[in-house]
Amino acid sequence: MADAPDHAGGPAVESQPSSVDVAIVGAGVIGLAIGWRLAATGLNVALFERDEAGAGASGAATGMLAAATELEPGGADLLALALESQRLWLPFRAELEEETGIDIDYRDEGTLTVALGRDEIERLRFRHELQTRAGLATQWLDGAATRALEPALRPSVTAGIFCADDHQVDPRRLVPALRRAVVARGGRLVEQVPVYSLDIEGGKVNGVVTPEGLCRAAVVILANGAWAGTRELVGDALVVPVRPLKGQAMGLRANARTGLPMHVVWTEQVHLAPKAGGRLVLGSTVEECGFDHSITAGAVFALLEGARRALPSIEDMEIEAIWTGFRPTSDDDAPILGACGIAGLALATGHHRNGILLAPGTAQAICELVTTGAMAGAATRFGIDRFAPRRVLQHDLHQETSDAAQR
Repeated sequence: MADAPDHAGGPAVESQPSSVDVAIVGAGVIGLAIGWRLAATGLNVALFERDEAGAGASGAATGMLAAATELEPGGADLLALALESQRLWLPFRAELEEETGIDIDYRDEGTLTVALGRDEIERLRFRHELQTRAGLATQWLDGAATRALEPALRPSVTAGIFCADDHQVDPRRLVPALRRAVVARGGRLVEQVPVYSLDIEGGKVNGVVTPEGLCRAAVVILANGAWAGTRELVGDALVVPVRPLKGQAMGLRANARTGLPMHVVWTEQVHLAPKAGGRLVLGSTVEECGFDHSITAGAVFALLEGARRALPSIEDMEIEAIWTGFRPTSDDDAPILGACGIAGLALATGHHRNGILLAPGTAQAICELVTTGAMAGAATRFGIDRFAPRRVLQHDLHQETSDAAQR
C-alpha cells in the first residue's frame, strides 16, 4: 500500500450543495469517520470544515489506542466505550486500508508505562491495581524486566506496566485515508468554508449557514471538536459543555545512533510514540488557556526534559516540528454523543484525549442513531442529558432522514 502524504490537506473536493440528507460540521477524524459510515449507507452526506480536513485536534494527536493505559478512577463507563471502540479498530483499519490503499501505520507492539525512581512506583502500582480490578490484561514488570522489554530506557526506570492490547496509529496517515474514503463513497467534503450558524426554527434544525448561504439538511451533526462549545452555531438554543484543553507536542527525528523505542512509552510527564520513517512524537502538555496557539519555552522544556528522564538518546535526535492542538474536553472529560433538545441535531464531541481511539465506536453509534433512530451499547451512557436532564429531550433522527427522503 502507498504511504499517505504528511499532511491532511488538499483542494476542496466539492462546492457547497444546496441540500443534503446529513450535514456534518467538522472534518476531523470523528467527523470523517461518521461521514464515511453514513455515506456507505447511501445517504447524501456533506462535511463542512472551516480549515482543511484534520487541521484541528486530529492533526495534533499522537494516535494512541490505549483503553487500558488511559483508565482513570471512576472511569468504568468510559472504559466500556473505549473497549468497544478498541475492538472495532482492527476491522475499521482493514476496511479503510483496503478501500483507500493507504497504510495508516497501525502498530500493535503494545504500550509501556514506566516509573522513574522509587517515588513513582506506588502511583504506578495503584494504576496497575485499578486496571486489574477492571479485568484488563496488563502485566506488572520490575525495573529489570521493563528495561529488557525496552533496552533504551534509562537505568533509573524502576518498574513498568505493559498493556499489550493498547496500540497506536499515525493520524498523519489516518486523516488522508478517511478523507479519501469519504469522497470515494460519494460524500461531499467542503473545506475552507466555515459554518456561521445552524438554521433553527421551531425547535428543529433545517440546515447549516455558511458564507455561501444555506445548505438544507434533514440531520445536522456537530463534530467540530473544541469549537462545539462556542455559542456561535446554536446561540442560546443549546449549551454544549465543551471547552478547548490546549496541548503542545513535538516531533523528533531519530538517526542510526539513537534508534527508536519499540513501544509507546508513557511516563508521569510525557508519552513517547515511535512512528514510521524514524519519527518520535513527544506529547503533550495540558493547559487551560482557551484557543491560544502559542508555542512556549516552558512547554518545550517540559517535553524534552520529561522525555530525557526516560530515554536519554533523545539528546541526539533532531527536532523536526513543534505544534499545538486543542482537545475537545467536556465537563466530565467524556464524550457527548447522540440527540439533544433540538430536533434533527446530533452531537459527537467532547472526546478529550481519546478521539482517535473512540472514532470507530462513535461513527458506529451515530450511524445507528441516524439510520435506525437509536444508539446501542456503551454510547447510550454519554448523552448530553447527563449534564442537564430536564433541559434535554430525545428526538428521532431516523424519522427526520426518512421524512427528507420521502420529500
